[in-house]
Amino acid sequence: MTVTKRSGATEPYTGAKIDAAIRAAFKSSGNTDTDSLVPAVFAAVEERLEGLSRKGTNLAIELIQDIVEQELVAHNCYAAAKSYILYREERHRLRSIRHELIEALFPEKAPGDPHERLEVLLCEVQDDFREPEYALEPLLHKFIAFKKERMTTIEALAALTQAALELTSQEAPNWEFIASRLLMMKFTYNLNLLLHERGIGSFHDKLRYLTQEGLYGSYILDAYSPEDIAYLETRLDSSRDKLFTYSALDLLLRRYVIRSTKHEVLETPQELFMGIAMHLAMNEKTDRRQWVLRFYDILSTLKITVATPTLSNARKPHHQLSSCFIDTVPDSLDGIYRSITNFAQVSKFGGGMGLYFGKVRAVGSPIRGFQGVAGGVLRWIKLANDTAIAVDQLGVRQGSVAVYLDAWHKDLPEFLQLKTNNGDDRMKAHDVFPAVCYPDLFWKMAKDSIDAPWYLMCPHEIRCVRGYALEDSFGDEWEERYHECVADERISKREISVKELVRLIIKSAVETGTPFVFNRDTVNRMNPNPHKGMIYCSNLCTEIAQNMSGIELLSREIKTDTGDTVVVETTRPGDFVVCNLASLVLGAIDVEQEGILEETVKTAVRALDNIIDLNFYPIEYARITNRRYRAIGLGVSGYHHLLAKHRIKWESPEHLSFVDAVMERINYAAIEASNALAREKGAYEYFEGSDWHSGEYFKKRGYSNDSWQALARRVADSGVRNGYLLAIAPTSSTSIVAGTSAGTDPIMKKYWLEEKRGMIVPRVAPGLSAGTRWYYTGAHQLDQSQVIRAAAVRQKHIDQSQSVNLFITTEYSLRQVLDLYILAWEAGLKTVYYVRSQSLEVESCDSCSA
Repeated sequence: MTVTKRSGATEPYTGAKIDAAIRAAFKSSGNTDTDSLVPAVFAAVEERLEGLSRKGTNLAIELIQDIVEQELVAHNCYAAAKSYILYREERHRLRSIRHELIEALFPEKAPGDPHERLEVLLCEVQDDFREPEYALEPLLHKFIAFKKERMTTIEALAALTQAALELTSQEAPNWEFIASRLLMMKFTYNLNLLLHERGIGSFHDKLRYLTQEGLYGSYILDAYSPEDIAYLETRLDSSRDKLFTYSALDLLLRRYVIRSTKHEVLETPQELFMGIAMHLAMNEKTDRRQWVLRFYDILSTLKITVATPTLSNARKPHHQLSSCFIDTVPDSLDGIYRSITNFAQVSKFGGGMGLYFGKVRAVGSPIRGFQGVAGGVLRWIKLANDTAIAVDQLGVRQGSVAVYLDAWHKDLPEFLQLKTNNGDDRMKAHDVFPAVCYPDLFWKMAKDSIDAPWYLMCPHEIRCVRGYALEDSFGDEWEERYHECVADERISKREISVKELVRLIIKSAVETGTPFVFNRDTVNRMNPNPHKGMIYCSNLCTEIAQNMSGIELLSREIKTDTGDTVVVETTRPGDFVVCNLASLVLGAIDVEQEGILEETVKTAVRALDNIIDLNFYPIEYARITNRRYRAIGLGVSGYHHLLAKHRIKWESPEHLSFVDAVMERINYAAIEASNALAREKGAYEYFEGSDWHSGEYFKKRGYSNDSWQALARRVADSGVRNGYLLAIAPTSSTSIVAGTSAGTDPIMKKYWLEEKRGMIVPRVAPGLSAGTRWYYTGAHQLDQSQVIRAAAVRQKHIDQSQSVNLFITTEYSLRQVLDLYILAWEAGLKTVYYVRSQSLEVESCDSCSA
């Protein structure tokens, strides 16, 4: 038997649908005696349908429903019959509003208008969003207000999308998802036209075309056979597009999917995720297809996000996948310009940079014995500032760089005024992000003896007079050397009270959001690789903490090579830090279900480790360091989203115990995964002698139970693949893609309006509902000491650092801000990112976003 649908199309008869409808009618009427009654009614219906079919009667949907209704009455099931009649009336009402909306959209049906697809989409919306606030009537009324004469199909769909978007509110937040589905329909309609013009049918056709056009890296087609690609095409799951909010899909389509040189979008979101997964699994020796699918699954279900460079550049010819780079600027002309050049190369390919200027001599220091001639660090920082503007990453955005200086450096007062609005503009650098590296002694004095003097000195003078670099030590050794330098009359000093320095720091923080805080003693005490060096500073977003050392020029020689004269420079590479980032989307992971979190961590660690070998490195120094330490930075986003889902208030004690358990599980799973990779592929080069090897890593963090001790023994025996594992980045843009809250920050508001390309886009907190609304307290309304205490709980389980923002209002005094800094230091925070004043808008970092 065949059934004729309302559209006129036919489909095979399916008895299960009738059986389900009868059972639903009984259930709705409260009659639970389905086992005896439903089979009898169903049998009678089917017998009549078979008889009609033998007579050649057209089995239309309406006829079948009439027969079901009649048989319910015939079997004395009056309550079920009433329920069924009401159901039919409701379905009729829903169909009517769908058809009215489609008629308003396309009053004159033209070839190519996607009527059927829109009918299916609207029907899905009615089924998936049954609450009265998502009825289609207000969408129809809103669209009619936007409607213009003679709109094209694309224009009509865009207006319908905008109508759905404007219905988004705190009371009806899911219009964001409905608008996303409409946007996806408009996008797909346009994409199919473009693909048809180019004769692209299959996924393999598309990859071949994109490769020929120089938009896809040829290495993908070299690595995967047509059979592989055809198989992977069958696993593309377009239903996962429904996970996107409007803002997520809009951002993905504007910024991340592949476009032609004429800016035409040629890739779907699911193809983007599959392309990234294919790239990250390229070197897998066994079960490669399955690894592609595992990577694809965690990406496309939005359980993890990869960093912006990975999201943008994986599968492309210039596949620079790393986010964060850090360079130690030497105290020499060659070295300074080499660092600036390195920054330019990193910026060109989408990376963010941290530059440590603590070794560069101060204003007035001698050069080659000539006194008072050095220009100081600010002149070189201005050079970095101009490079950030000049190297603008293919017009997408300008480069980004954080510049770090020690709290005892002689140029610090001027450094603290780099971005402020008063003073000599020739001494400003408004496009860099200043950060200060603080020893414990500074915070001790700020707490206990704020009126005491603090001494600023030139690192070059200290090296010349004392024979050591003060910045090369930390903790008690640093403090002892600092007092030696203060007592040494041969070293010139700039005396300033701790109070005055604190005033300059906090004034800048309140006005500009910076300087960032780097607590150098805390960082170096907890460094898993102290046997191989020092950590002087962090990166652009303050979450990376890895060993650093400067690049050293050894020789410059003139040589003859195959009859040609060349100049050869030989350099010692030092430790040029590079880190690869991804974030677990905690709001999308069921952390209570056994093994789900751990399996996601395991897959993410493997993907990040693969990036190290697959990456295109803008400079070779980064390649050398990355392969020595094999550092990765697995972080989290959706932190506040997770708390709200579990009905946990930010300021509750339950918050701290909950996050302690979750972060410990993440750390354990990451170490376990890295240990398994070490057994499979070998430990990182510098493993022997590290805290991982000696077990000090576990002792410092108090990991003493049987499970942790067993893991420590496995690590000592076979190593870890990655010298650094965890780091929590801010995830500003990628958290939008995932439809979740950024990093570990509390949300700013439950509901807000955002201007995009001349239109207003309503936004709501992730997962906002009547049940979660009370668990979303805005960041500026929270007790900031609770923000710090939560960060301290997390920090125990993070071997690197985290981007921690502080949110202050105009009512905060300088003393209150200082108290927050001191609390952060006492609680063991390694870094503090922005101080976000309620009246201050600060830029977010796209390079480090994960």
